[in-house]
Amino acid sequence: MARDAESARAQDGDSRTGFLLALAAYLIWGALPLYLHLLNGVPLLEVLAHRVFWSVPVALLVLVALGRTQDLRRAITSPRMLAMAGLTASLVSVNWGIYLYAIQSNRVIDAALGYYVNPLFSVFLGALFLRERLTAPQWASVALAAVAVAILTWEAGSLPLLSLGLTVTWGFYALFKRALPIGPNQGFTLEVLLLLPLATGYLGWLWSQGRLAFGHTGAGDAVLMIGAGVITAVPLMLYANGAKRLRLTTIALMQYIAPTFVFLCAVLAFDEPFEGAKRIAFPLIWAALALYSADLMRRRR
Repeated sequence: MARDAESARAQDGDSRTGFLLALAAYLIWGALPLYLHLLNGVPLLEVLAHRVFWSVPVALLVLVALGRTQDLRRAITSPRMLAMAGLTASLVSVNWGIYLYAIQSNRVIDAALGYYVNPLFSVFLGALFLRERLTAPQWASVALAAVAVAILTWEAGSLPLLSLGLTVTWGFYALFKRALPIGPNQGFTLEVLLLLPLATGYLGWLWSQGRLAFGHTGAGDAVLMIGAGVITAVPLMLYANGAKRLRLTTIALMQYIAPTFVFLCAVLAFDEPFEGAKRIAFPLIWAALALYSADLMRRRR
């Protein structure tokens, strides 16, 4: 009876289970820099390969538990589905690689900026590709974000490519993921399965060259590399199952949790400097997000 009541509430609004699942996903993503920072001594591409390799068994176990393996079998036999999943897999792997580079090069603040801008970039993509009509506050939010990027570009003499790389790859990943005609858990499993041959081949090549860090840098690093797959797969699946039980407005507001924790990790844990143009750009982004959120809440009411 309680489950039926919660399902009914989820149809009309937000469910408690959905909120807790999404919150858990965002908190894991927010703490991810602390975990990946422990692997800074391992080459970036090997960490990326392990994220893919160890995600596969976790994703498959979830599908078995949910009884969704038939969906995956049908997807694998569809050339169109494979092509679309190949595109989303490419985008998410590039996003992961840029994020790892940000952590290993001590530029976690830039990563936080990229994920702060992402919701506003997604709004822009919706207007550009999906013909969604934006309200005046939404256009103002996008404009404020553009001003923030312009200020950072002026100070550095070049575009903030790391932040924009994260924004663009995740924005287009989310856009194309919407068009993938398969459930989110099945879609993620298909993506990592498509990436698995590349990850396995690269790890095998490192082993043949005697350059594989796994098993040679201590048991602690080996456990962390295996865990990298778990913390890659679990939050994505938590988010996928939580989001379908929540209103879009709620998800839009909750997505600021992760970049806020990433920002705090950068400043408090990694002691990255927060100075110069960033002291102007970040408040502009926060103002844009506040304006965007207020507009969402107004339209929700």
